[in-house]
Amino acid sequence: MPSPSRPTSEPLVLTSTTLGQVTGEVVARPPVRLLHLGLGAFHRSHQLWHTAASDPDNAWGYASFTGRSSTAADVLAAQEGLYTVLVRSSDEDDLVVIRHLVAPSDGADLPLLRTYGRDPRVAVVTLTVTEAGYRLDSSGRVDLDDAATAADIAALRAWREGRGEPGVTTALGRLVLALEARMTAGAGALTVLPCDNMPANGDVVARAVADIAGAVSDELRQWIVDTVAFASSVVDRITPATTPDDLAELRDRTGLVDAGAVVTEPFSEWIIAGDFPAGRPLWERSGVRFVDDIAPFERRKLWMLNGAHTLLAVCGRRRGHTTVAEAVADPVITVQLDQWWDTVAELLSAPDLHLPAYRASLEDRFANARIVHLLDQIAAETTSKLRFRVVPVLRAERGRGRMPEGCVAVLATWIAELRHGRRDADAFRPAIDAVLDRSRDTATLVAGLLELLDPRLRADADLITAVAAASDALLSPLPSSEPEGRPRAHR
Repeated sequence: MPSPSRPTSEPLVLTSTTLGQVTGEVVARPPVRLLHLGLGAFHRSHQLWHTAASDPDNAWGYASFTGRSSTAADVLAAQEGLYTVLVRSSDEDDLVVIRHLVAPSDGADLPLLRTYGRDPRVAVVTLTVTEAGYRLDSSGRVDLDDAATAADIAALRAWREGRGEPGVTTALGRLVLALEARMTAGAGALTVLPCDNMPANGDVVARAVADIAGAVSDELRQWIVDTVAFASSVVDRITPATTPDDLAELRDRTGLVDAGAVVTEPFSEWIIAGDFPAGRPLWERSGVRFVDDIAPFERRKLWMLNGAHTLLAVCGRRRGHTTVAEAVADPVITVQLDQWWDTVAELLSAPDLHLPAYRASLEDRFANARIVHLLDQIAAETTSKLRFRVVPVLRAERGRGRMPEGCVAVLATWIAELRHGRRDADAFRPAIDAVLDRSRDTATLVAGLLELLDPRLRADADLITAVAAASDALLSPLPSSEPEGRPRAHR
């Protein structure tokens, strides 16, 4: 995957022609055999990057669809799907142009989605739509009463009855639409591979898709159950939002204007468990691991990395920090982070997880100030993230009769910030506001918010008391001098 390394006399938009002018090579494009929902920065730095790195024969191209906005598709379509991945370590950069995004597409282009769904060459559908994008209820099942999901089901029913175009808007609704097109065309089996931070994400999505399909048609549900494979995966690569400065630097270095570029760290992990009846890229060539039991790796990543990220976003912003690197340099946050990791490490026992090395790598990755990972970006959809990243640790510790300080600190700070008026993008915003409006004392407020995370937490009186006391203590202004925390050397 050659990268442009010398600027032209005048910046040109990155296309096959201009890239060829810079590298002297003909840009070949693979056929579309992979479908993706969620064309964002992470997809470009991870699934597409791994596919390009493992496919020297150009056999596996992606058709990738956006979610709510067509912006990314519009930008990338103007560049013929080409874009640069800027891999940024603590002291140097590596550039590579990805050529495997063959068809960047607007998620609202449902006829095109159906076209790819019925194509027998398409073997795998991957998804990166965030935890909240699956619209699950607190039990982990798809919420069929959710307004958008219910509207999609009605639209899919009407479509099957021949009444107009199906105006589906949710990720799972669109996935079911593509599978319905495949069933109708007799195009055969494929694999659905979610790449979002949920335990057993393949099983979760399989149940959700079956529930939606069953509400549309028994025939469709049965075909999906009999024909479609659902694999699970763990993905890990910190990919912050690309800034105008990043794009300007890239333009100066290459002479090409690339509005679709992404910045990411050198570390990348992808662990997969499941079957691929229609085939797949040889992702193992790029370091992807295929395992029989993915659960230990899910817990390690969700709790140690994602849980730590949520802790940093919740607690770090309260202390005035804006990035991960700033937050982990704060000795007070360091103590909280170490408490969290110590708790998690006691719950992870599989021998091949290599926890000390993984923890040390997280410290180094978080401290990389050249990866400007904004805490505001991480804080989006905190409610869903707490469900998957913090609540399982909390419940495990409470089952042992312990009151985990790290969990209490995250929950208490989250609640205190809500009480202070902080509001981030969150699918649970109406429910959160309803709890805040109707609660007349701290214990009732805490119980109501914990119930949004897991209904079983409402019955834990000792937990409610601990979180309420910690939250009340945080309502006063920060003292002028915080106690010194224990500094940690970043390994």
